[in-house]
Amino acid sequence: MSLRLRLTIAIMIVFGIAIGAAFWIGTVRWNNVTAQMIETLKETPSRQNTKTVSFKNFDKLPAPVARYFRTVLKEGQPLVRYARICHKGDFLTGKESTWSPFQSMQYFSANPPGFVWDATIRMLPFMDVRVRDAYLSGMGSMQATTFSVFPIMNERGKTELSAGALQRYLAETVWFPVALLPGGAVTWKAVDNTRALALLSDAGKMISLEFRFNEKGEVTAIYSPGRYREVKGKYELTPWIVRLWDYEERGGMRIPVEGEVAWQLPDGILPYWKAKIVDVQYDFVM
Repeated sequence: MSLRLRLTIAIMIVFGIAIGAAFWIGTVRWNNVTAQMIETLKETPSRQNTKTVSFKNFDKLPAPVARYFRTVLKEGQPLVRYARICHKGDFLTGKESTWSPFQSMQYFSANPPGFVWDATIRMLPFMDVRVRDAYLSGMGSMQATTFSVFPIMNERGKTELSAGALQRYLAETVWFPVALLPGGAVTWKAVDNTRALALLSDAGKMISLEFRFNEKGEVTAIYSPGRYREVKGKYELTPWIVRLWDYEERGGMRIPVEGEVAWQLPDGILPYWKAKIVDVQYDFVM
């Protein structure tokens, strides 16, 4: 083997080791930041005033909301303080209906509102994108990197981003529906026999979503006529809808384990998230 070839191989080996080390360090840093955010979520003092579900509190609720709680909850069951949910599904990553598989872990605080979503999206066979969305202490944030090293997005604290994150939180409370109970952070306003408006106030922001119910009392869709969507670096209010199905019992509650999220654009519906819950863990108020 010639000296030149040996040098070339040695350089390639060193280069490969350097890249591997950079990816490893990036992954460790990413995981450490996520762990710190989760710890912040867990350390936030709870605002729960009660510890268990009481059907007596449903009397003044809109009819479809009371029917929903009686369908998915049980009298006397403990309230959820924190939830950890694992998703697996597909995420829209291109304009030409390009979907990429993803898996994620999401951590929630029931009251006060808060979440941390840490996802890995497989863009190419050897290329992962890490995405972390959060709503902590009244502030929304969004970070994305390739290989946990090269930044794609890093936004925090914008009014539109925080409002959108709070709407996302409210929609995702169907995975721990005790967070929607009266006396907590959410209040309800009647619309008709199959719809009700949920209002949530936090850190000076007031947002609302329309919950839609079927005859069984299940939430089948959640709608907003205007949620902020980023378009070419700017935020635009866009109709937004969440569809939910396949209810199963988890932690004593009936929750939807499959769903789809979409923007309603002028030229049609644009789904961008399709997933199924593969694991749920709850920490209950003691």
